[in-house]
Amino acid sequence: MLERVDLSVGLEREEYRKKLRKLQVELHRRAFRLYEQRRPLILVCEGWDAAGKGGAIRRLTEKLDPRSYQVFSIAAPTEEELAHQYLWRFWRRLLPPREKQLMVFDRSWYGRVLVERVEGLASAPEWRRAYREINDFERQLVDAEAYIVKLWFHISPEEQLRRFQARDKTPHKKWKLTEEDWRNRKRWDAYEQAVEDMLMKTSTQQAPWTIVEGNDKRWARVKTLQTVAETLRTGADD
Repeated sequence: MLERVDLSVGLEREEYRKKLRKLQVELHRRAFRLYEQRRPLILVCEGWDAAGKGGAIRRLTEKLDPRSYQVFSIAAPTEEELAHQYLWRFWRRLLPPREKQLMVFDRSWYGRVLVERVEGLASAPEWRRAYREINDFERQLVDAEAYIVKLWFHISPEEQLRRFQARDKTPHKKWKLTEEDWRNRKRWDAYEQAVEDMLMKTSTQQAPWTIVEGNDKRWARVKTLQTVAETLRTGADD
């Protein structure tokens, strides 16, 4: 699946600015409609290290009312969270219902079938069972009238290396680059297989995956906003 992704797509700067501005205005309007409906949109952002998730999230939320959204940056679980079933720490962020129209997960429950699988932090029975658990979890959210948008930010190994090297040479960005990032690059093939399995087994009718071509950051940012806007347009027509 990932081999068929066209990473050569891109946008010129002026076209990017026009499309971004138009989509931000539309999403500002549609966020208010979500408020009226009392329906949340849950945005799941997964992808390769340095694939541009953070930049896309910033452009998505840039023109929204700060009271209307919340971004959850998911890191390693705490001791308290490890004492519970792994989905518990995500349920507690979503329930009880919040006064937020948009909830963004920068990394998510898919860590169970990605990093925990590849790094051996979950046993084979645990991560294999997780596909069904995640599909059930998301179906319950949809049944509760939530919109779910799931994005995989995809870049080539060569582009990732270029961005790593650029970060390493830029003082105000160097903090983003860790030894873990370099170590993960050495396991690219294992992660790629985990991603393929994830896309195949958890892209459902109620919560499909969208692959965001990320070699061009401008393209990735616009596609992120377009995907969210299209989901809300479809919902408005229901």
